[in-house]
Formats: sequence, C-alpha cells, structure tokens
Amino acid sequence: MVEKGFMKLAGMVAHSMVDGPGVRFVIFFQGCIHGCKGCQNPDTWNSEGGETVLISDVIEKIRGTKYLDGITLSGGDPLLQAEAAMLISKAAKEMGLDVWCYTGWTYEDIQSGKAGEEAKNALAYMDVLVDGPFVEEMMEGDHIFRGSANQRLIELNETRKMGSIVLV
Repeated sequence: MVEKGFMKLAGMVAHSMVDGPGVRFVIFFQGCIHGCKGCQNPDTWNSEGGETVLISDVIEKIRGTKYLDGITLSGGDPLLQAEAAMLISKAAKEMGLDVWCYTGWTYEDIQSGKAGEEAKNALAYMDVLVDGPFVEEMMEGDHIFRGSANQRLIELNETRKMGSIVLV
C-alpha cells in the first residue's frame, strides 16, 4: 500500500505519438493483477517494483512539458492506483489536455465496482478508456491504439451522455 499523496511509478515518456492521438505525455503506473500473456510491459506487473513518487511531482512534470495534446495513463494498470489516476487526470483536464487510460478491466467491470469504487470515480476525468485484457491470440490485424481485437476504445464523454457505450 502506497501512502496518500504518493504513487508507484514505472516510468514516464514526455512526448509519445503511439499511445493515443497527437503528442502525449505517458505515465506508466507500476502494478498489474491481470498478467496478460504476451504483455509488452511485464516489468510493470510487480506492485513492489518501480519507484514511489509524489503524485504532485508527476503533475508538475506534465505541467512543465510543452507541445502536448493529452496524457495517457498506462502501465501496469492505472486503475489499481485509482486515486493517483484520478488526481493526474483531473489536473490534466484543468491544463486543457485530453486523457486516455489503458486498463485490463472492462468498462462493465469498472461500472459494477469490481475494480473498486475509486476506479469508477476516476473515469469522470477521462476522455477515452481502452478497456479489457490484452489477448495475444487476438492481436492480428489492424487495431489502432490497442493491442488486441477484444479491447475497445470507449469515448467516455459520449458514453456518459448516451448512457451506453460509445466507441471512438
């Protein structure tokens, strides 16, 4: 368990163009329970790994980075550290940035509370959720901004308005 105000971080990339549209600041959260076969970031699974950092320091790093269109929360699974994901997302929105989040949970799992109440609340500050576990056997073909065909790019603002899932 990480102390309040801190998070476990695997790493950050200041200018990525592969983790969502435009130029993005990517935060790789440390810790994942999904253990997807063929995962490209298995070094992020161990919740004891990475480094413990102040959430406010991550936010300041984003604030100090120029030429961004948005941020992407990746991992590991950001929703296992839902408070940090929510605080970073909220700050990014206040900076005028859009927020994408990759998670091994499905949207339905999150809404039902399987990922925890904080994870459900964190979605309020996100624009796109790339949901579901990576399935190595489903990675063939063109799956822009996702690893396997089962993963969905959910447009959260429209989903909230419509009351049902709207895909990007």
